[in-house]
Amino acid sequence: MTVEPGVRVGQRLSDASVIERSRDEPEAFAVLFDRHADSVHRYTARRLGTDVADDLMAETFAIAFQRRHTYNSERADARPWLFGIATNLVGRHRRAEARRFKALAKLPADDAPGQHDGVADQVAARVSAHGVRRELAGALSRLSARNRDVLLLVAWGDLSYEEAASALDVPVGTVRSRMHRARSTLREALGGTDPTAFREESSHE
Repeated sequence: MTVEPGVRVGQRLSDASVIERSRDEPEAFAVLFDRHADSVHRYTARRLGTDVADDLMAETFAIAFQRRHTYNSERADARPWLFGIATNLVGRHRRAEARRFKALAKLPADDAPGQHDGVADQVAARVSAHGVRRELAGALSRLSARNRDVLLLVAWGDLSYEEAASALDVPVGTVRSRMHRARSTLREALGGTDPTAFREESSHE
């Protein structure tokens, strides 16, 4: 684990402070990687599979490092920024992502993958219908790219609506409307069960 230079025991620099320091001390940027690389990797792996996740995660941080001088230091948490970069990179693989979800939708219910099968591994405890993984994967493949981005940033990136809006550089009202459309599609696919409803129990609205 990278030691944060100049920080006393028990203290922790904000992401914004780390990025600001890295402008003069490039090696300090490694702290940001230590904090967020795993979550970025999980997000990209769930969307596109593990085969490309390593490359996308590395490219996300390479781009972030190149753009660190333009980072808005008023945003203490850099996760929305990083997930925004990662989502843009995923956008280069739209067809591959759609093919992935369509393939998952065709798998026998008992053979659906467990670790990187998408939303299913997050909501399995809440949705008990047999074969829901296939149905959910099929529904994800039918979502528009914009609606899928919002849904998965919230569900897999664990971003609030406001953070998702920051990641995508759109108004929060746009995030809410896209999320509503995405949830409606999933609800219909799952026979009225909404696997994203638990997100509303938090402070995302």
